[in-house]
Amino acid sequence: MDMHSAVAPDAPLVQVGKADVSAEDVLAVARGNARVEIGPDALAEMAAARATIEALAAEPRPVYGVSTGFGALAVRHISPELRAQLQRSLVRSHAAGMGPAVEREVVRALMFLRMKTLASGRTGVRPLVAQTIAELLNAGITPVVREFGSLGCSGDLAPLSHCALVLMGEGVAYGPDGTERPAGELLAEAGITPVELLEKEGLALINGTDGMLGMLVMAIADLSRLFTTADITAAMSLEALLGSDKVLAPELHGPIRPHPGQALSAANMLAVLKGSGLTGHHQDDAPRVQDAYSIRCAPQVAGAGRDTLAHAQLVASRELAASVDNPVVLADGRVESNGNFHGAPVAYVLDFLAIAAADLGSISERRTDRLLDKARSHGLPAFLADDPGVDSGLMIAQYTQAALVSENKRLAVPASVDSIPSSAMQEDHVSMGWSAARKLRQAVENLGRIVAVELTAAARALEIRQQADGSGPLAPATAAALAAAREAGVGGAGRDRFLSPDLEAAAELVASGELVRAVERVTGPLA
Repeated sequence: MDMHSAVAPDAPLVQVGKADVSAEDVLAVARGNARVEIGPDALAEMAAARATIEALAAEPRPVYGVSTGFGALAVRHISPELRAQLQRSLVRSHAAGMGPAVEREVVRALMFLRMKTLASGRTGVRPLVAQTIAELLNAGITPVVREFGSLGCSGDLAPLSHCALVLMGEGVAYGPDGTERPAGELLAEAGITPVELLEKEGLALINGTDGMLGMLVMAIADLSRLFTTADITAAMSLEALLGSDKVLAPELHGPIRPHPGQALSAANMLAVLKGSGLTGHHQDDAPRVQDAYSIRCAPQVAGAGRDTLAHAQLVASRELAASVDNPVVLADGRVESNGNFHGAPVAYVLDFLAIAAADLGSISERRTDRLLDKARSHGLPAFLADDPGVDSGLMIAQYTQAALVSENKRLAVPASVDSIPSSAMQEDHVSMGWSAARKLRQAVENLGRIVAVELTAAARALEIRQQADGSGPLAPATAAALAAAREAGVGGAGRDRFLSPDLEAAAELVASGELVRAVERVTGPLA
């Protein structure tokens, strides 16, 4: 969900307290337009930490972020009369992003996660600052954040600065209707008073991994659905190719190769194929002892991706429990500098997931190609065409799928292995986590389309099998998937027609999760 809209007064409420927020909370705010509020325990913790910062601000000795410049300019002590200007200047100068605007859901996730960290009481900002972020979220005001500007270290500096600028009543934002307008006008219409930033508050607003973390949380949710969907389409392809489901037996997975994800994928496929009259019926003119790797090894590949996803969920849960800022106010009242803003933990798993997404798409495409190749499809017509030679069937759908697979291979090149020094060599090693997150979002979107092409091909192949004389019945679950595809507008076998709408309908069916729901109405919950 990436539509602009006001947050309804009766929308679900997410309360942020001293305890960690969950991934579900992030998704509810970013995609579900949930309202947010800060709990009284968090407000009290913030007030106590703020008192510590104010005491330090009154001292003659310099304290980083409170009474000094930033980055390579931290050597200068800033006098009290210039400190409000210091915070304003920090935000204005760091709001230096370029390129297209990023998606609304990304900005809402970023703002919510920064508010969560402020509410932890470790940053030393006034409660007013976090409450104003909540007001922006609830008013449906979304700062315009640009694609380029974060190196994934010292936080997502430019993206967060664009948000902080709007908090000050400056810069530009999208209103509830999706129109880009000056932030001051939008705040005034919503009755929100711009914040005059005091000591450390500008720094606390921009010094976090919130953008890359928000994108990680959303990618995990999307990939969780896609891994289940890919198990379904792999089962459909196995059935359409008259493959053997014996390789999915539980005793071949957990007991002798105990990767949890592999066992889950095999169990999913076995549940989807239950009751099939097509599996294992090898043809006399093409006897098979074993199916090809893209069929037989589907649980191993998807399972490895699932285990990678589980590791990413662990990293995300730890980061959701973190209070990323520099310096931080510790529980004993000390204010200490640190390097927790470095995005390496998040950047690595973002890159890991891009690799898993690329490989899952790769094996999906190989199954599609097998369905279309008369020499390897065990009796199916060439390209699943009605009259091969006159009709081309799904020939070019596989081209489109191959192009997406190739693109995902390029997107799988890690961003986190790169580092470009910045800030006059003070910030001499960075994570590039924001870049890893941006390319992962594209890879996930591509993967959905890749799986949709396999769905289109497998559904057509099953329909052809179903119409053939002497073929056995489809598994009830694959029949439900086939029915869901047809209901969604994915056309069946027949003469060539304008194919793009069919593929887009399949992609929407995959993205909505309705394919999984249709199958689960037969199988029960899948992993």
